[in-house]
Amino acid sequence: MLRWLRPRRPPPHAVPNPARADRQARPAAADTEALLRRLEWTALRRLDGVLQGDVRTLMRGSGLQLTDLREYQAHDDVRHIDWNVTARLQTPHVRVYTEDREMAAWFLLDLSPSVDFGSGQRLKREVLAEFVAVLARLLTRHGNRVGAVLYGARVEQVIPARASRRHVLHLLHAIGHRPAPAPAAEGVTTRLAELLRAAGHLVHRRATLFVVSDFISAPGWEQPLAQLASRHDVVAVRLLDPLERALPDLGLMTLRDAESGEQMLVDTHDAGFRQRFAALAARHEDELRQTLARAGVDALELSTEGELTDAIVRFVELRRQRARLAAGGGLPAHLRKAG
Repeated sequence: MLRWLRPRRPPPHAVPNPARADRQARPAAADTEALLRRLEWTALRRLDGVLQGDVRTLMRGSGLQLTDLREYQAHDDVRHIDWNVTARLQTPHVRVYTEDREMAAWFLLDLSPSVDFGSGQRLKREVLAEFVAVLARLLTRHGNRVGAVLYGARVEQVIPARASRRHVLHLLHAIGHRPAPAPAAEGVTTRLAELLRAAGHLVHRRATLFVVSDFISAPGWEQPLAQLASRHDVVAVRLLDPLERALPDLGLMTLRDAESGEQMLVDTHDAGFRQRFAALAARHEDELRQTLARAGVDALELSTEGELTDAIVRFVELRRQRARLAAGGGLPAHLRKAG
């Protein structure tokens, strides 16, 4: 299993700012308010325009309640045909749904030591906090409830699902004010399966679950994730950093595993070593994507060097395309290949 080893003496562009790291670890209430206000004026304004109020694009498969049955009509969605009633009455019937205004979304947050890494100006933890702020505020503004499960070395806190701006601030405050982790002990690693199983016991009604993690974890999380996806709409939000996929040429470096504390001296000047590292990282990427696909989970990738809003917009457009194809429609004209 590929696990990121953090440079003990990173290059100048990768040296974290101690003041910034301290603010991220223990932000004041004013900082939390400032973060949310900034994102409301930037990311939220743009996403509101893209979604045009249709938050169901983000919460696929939830928010609908069966209210009636009626005969099939032209242009009805064939996915809503009730085959048992159709066979009994010998006439196609479809299920009629109404929107449930009290949809719920849960953020399953991996806050283990490996998310404290960032080779540039942002840490993966900062990307996590911004994603939660944007999505939680976007959903609560449309009347949906959001909750969270925080995981460090274990499940640390459960924040019940509620719908208000004040609740979003409380959620962000909980993320930023966690106690500073103790130095990693050898052999201690993230067990994402514990977080997923806890969510299975906590969330009973169908909901949208955002699993926000870098997926650097001990094995065994695949089955709990598939079980969650069979009951809920699950989105895997992957936290990435470019340095986890390719190493620069920096000569001899001491690398340290962000979670277990294991250390290793490597020669990044060796082109063969860098190629093997990149190949191993690429293979790990392929295996992870295949695992998520087998579990029936959509994936949203967020890089420390990427633009959060752009990534969410691409994800929303992908879901819309899939919905059109599933309903029997085609791709939009600008995406069709010229004949």
